[in-house]
This record gives sequence, C-alpha cells and structure tokens, in this order.
Amino acid sequence: MPDTTTQYRAAEYRAHFDARVTFANGGGLTAEGFRIDLPRPDVDADEVGRLFVQHLSLALVGSVDIENLEIVEEAHRGTRGIETAPAASVRRVVDLSHRIREGLVTYPGLPAPTFTPHLTREDSRSHYEAGTEFAMDIITMIGNTGTYLDSPYHRYADGPDLAGLELASLVDVPAEVFHLTDLGTRGIPASVLWDRDVRGKAVLLHTGWDRHFGTPAYGDDAPFLTAEATAYLVEQGASIVGIDSLNIDEVVPHGPRPAHSGLLAAGIHVVEHLTNLGELPPSGARFTAVPPAVEGFGTFTVRAYATLG
Repeated sequence: MPDTTTQYRAAEYRAHFDARVTFANGGGLTAEGFRIDLPRPDVDADEVGRLFVQHLSLALVGSVDIENLEIVEEAHRGTRGIETAPAASVRRVVDLSHRIREGLVTYPGLPAPTFTPHLTREDSRSHYEAGTEFAMDIITMIGNTGTYLDSPYHRYADGPDLAGLELASLVDVPAEVFHLTDLGTRGIPASVLWDRDVRGKAVLLHTGWDRHFGTPAYGDDAPFLTAEATAYLVEQGASIVGIDSLNIDEVVPHGPRPAHSGLLAAGIHVVEHLTNLGELPPSGARFTAVPPAVEGFGTFTVRAYATLG
C-alpha cells in the first residue's frame, strides 16, 4: 500500500519578510529575510508583526513595520518558547495594596474615609468579665478607596455586582506583569503587550505611578491604558487588568472611558491603584484581589497580593 501520509498532511505556511521595530523606550531593530511559522495562510502584515514580536519575546515594542511580505507553503520549523523567571525556592507573598487610613485621599474629589467608635474599649468593660474588653468601630468610606476592584455593575446597570463575581476568577490567577516605567508615552499601547500570551491571565501594568500615591502629583498626567490596548486585551481573553496608576482610563472631563467600558463589558475585572508591582517578575506570579460579596455594589476595596514560588 502506498504511503499517503504526505498526501493527507495539512498544509503548513510560513511568512518571509523584512521587519523594522522601534521600541517605546528608544532604539530599534531591523531584520531582513526573516521567516516565521504561521497558524494559517490568510494573515496580514499586522498579525505577522505581532507573531514576530511574540517569537522573539520583544518587550516595550512601540511599532512594527513589515515589508516584502510573502506567504509560502512550507513546513513549520518551530518557535522559541518564552523564558520565564525561575520559580522561587520559598513561597513569597507580595502585598500589592495601599494601606487605608483615616483621611486618605485616593482619588481627587472623592471623600476620604472616616472612623467612628461604636463601642470603645472603656465602655465595653461593663459588658464583659473583668479584664476583657473590645473595640468596635464604624468606617465610612466610598468603595473607591485605596486599592479597589471594579465589577461590571460599576459601569453597567445590568452587569454582575460584587456578589455576582465568580470567586475562582479572583483568586490565584496566573499573572503577566508588564514593567513600563520607562515608557515614553502616558498612554499604554497594544504593542507593548504583544510579547506574551495573556489569555486567562491577570495583566498587571507597572507604570511606577504609585510613587505619587497620596500626593497632589498622583492626579496629574497619570499613565493609562489606551483604547487600542483595551481592544487587544479583550480580543486576547485577559481575565483581570490591573494598574498602579490613578485610573485605567485617561482622566479627561466629560471624556470617554474606553478601558472601563470595554473591559467590564467583556467581564474582565479591573483593579486600580495597585502598588509594589516592581517586586514581581514578568511571569510566574499568581494574583489575588477579592472584594466582599456586597449586593447592589459595583466597586470596593480589596487586599490585592501576589504569590511567588
């Protein structure tokens, strides 16, 4: 019987092209006659550029120009995997939340939390045996205090509220941390996210803006996620998107909010005002940010943290 393996094997395709890459933090890279495997033949130059960035694990890409593109039926050669930081030998927990204190201003124009005693230690002594005392206090604060998570209900009246979120989607989520402290623009573009697979991941955007938290400078010219990058994260199926800045959107009076609108419409959790992201490796950490299960509420403070090892 003749060998029909080759006859029935699915066709494979590769792209042949030249590429020019500019990096968001300066510098560039050129490639001539580069070849890369393709998932299918009907790809355009933009997708080839994205695959090229992923194949080389290029970080902080500003733009990619593909020229002399040719799609060729050719057997795949394989691609190099993305290297990650080695696992820590001892489990470590990194706190990613700002501390809440009375009078803290998280977001300019929003009220600061106030603490009021309900039962003081002194008053409690009359309720218990000698030597036993308790303090019971009331905290009054807006949900947008400290480090907090937005549920779809925050943006959409018919979206799930805090009590409607799946707990599994908030706990121990594999994280991809993008270190963007030397990015040359305030708006975070999609291209700096191309070098890693973000499907089902917590995408944590480390801008370094948390160094201004609690000061007037925090509200001025803060970094944000662009509409283009938002659409990319929705398309790629991210699970959570977090940022260590004032807002995941650009704060413009009466302006659009494409990041909140796009991410929350897709059921992607948003966490704002993170801190200490610089302590995390690009890959390998696991992220947790759980709010209380409050019905009819869209945003609340979380204790966000990452585990390593």
